[in-house]
Parts: sequence; structure tokens; C-alpha cells
Amino acid sequence: MALLLPLLAAMVVCSYGSVSSLGCDLPHNSVLPSRRTFDLLDQMRRVSPFLCLKDRRDFRLSPGMVDGGQSHKVQAMSVVHQMLQQTLSLFHTERSSAAWSAPLLHELRTELHQQLELLDNCLEQVMVEEPSALIAGDPSVALRKYFQRIRLYLEEKKYSDCAWEIVRVEILRAISSVAKLQERLSQDGHLGSS
Repeated sequence: MALLLPLLAAMVVCSYGSVSSLGCDLPHNSVLPSRRTFDLLDQMRRVSPFLCLKDRRDFRLSPGMVDGGQSHKVQAMSVVHQMLQQTLSLFHTERSSAAWSAPLLHELRTELHQQLELLDNCLEQVMVEEPSALIAGDPSVALRKYFQRIRLYLEEKKYSDCAWEIVRVEILRAISSVAKLQERLSQDGHLGSS
């Protein structure tokens, strides 16, 4: 648990950034992914991760999937969108309903859905500004394969409590990587202008 707390603290810190620098009409105090997403995923812990060490798996979220050359608004936003969409899909299955507290799962789904709606509007606007940006390197395929590995792992482990705990921690790590990408690009000014 002591090792998990610094990781979670780092993710929360990374999730605080102004989305207004994205150059679209997201609310000024909105953050993608939101701190609420991290909080909900943290609250969903049902099993100590230390009890599940034998079930750990490397799902191969390569740094290139979330930060390799993502210097355009559309590419960066596409990564965030794909991560949130795939996470929502993963936690929207019948098997996830059996694994998690219904109220927390509902809150997480609602939070992810709201973030996706905001991001859809923003992505649409930015696509008008940079219509050819995704041609240079759409990360969608790599992220879909990453989430497919997660789904296969859950199936292989028969959706056990430990398997879901490993996945929950992995999703926290993945969303943290996306938050770091967003923060880095915001600081570099790449998301503010083309």
C-alpha cells in the first residue's frame, strides 16, 4: 500500500491542468482525465494489490502510445479520447458489474461519459483546425490492441477479483500517462495553438 500511495498522488497531481489551453470550449475548470476519475478508481479497490502480485501482467502500454511524437492537438486529443472510450467500454461490461460496487461503477461510467462528451465537442472543433493531423500517426490501433490484451487477460483469469484489481491499477497507470501527455503538451504550448 505504501508504494501505491505515491503513485496515486503523482497521478492526481498530473491530472490538475487547465484544459482551456486546448483551444476549445471545455469548461475552464475541467480536466481530462478528471481528478474525479482517479478518485473513483481509487475508491473501487476491493482487494489489496499485494494479495494479487502473482497475477500481475505487463499489458505493454508503450510510452510511444501516449507520448511518442504526439505534438498535434488532434493526435493528443485522440489519445485521450481513445483511452477514455476504451476505459468506459471495459467498465461497461456485465462482468464489471459483478466485480464492483454498483454506485461507484455507475459514478465512474457517468464521469467517463461526461468527459467523452466534452472531448467529442472539442475534438470536432480541433479537427476542423487540423484536418490532416491524424494521418501522420493515429494511435487508435495501438490503444485498441492494448485494451484487447486487458480483455483477454480478464477472460483468462476468469474475471477474478485479483484480475480486476490488476486491471484497475493498470487503468490508473494508463490514464496517468495520458494526463502527463496532456500536461506536457499544455506546458509546451502545443495544445494551445497549431
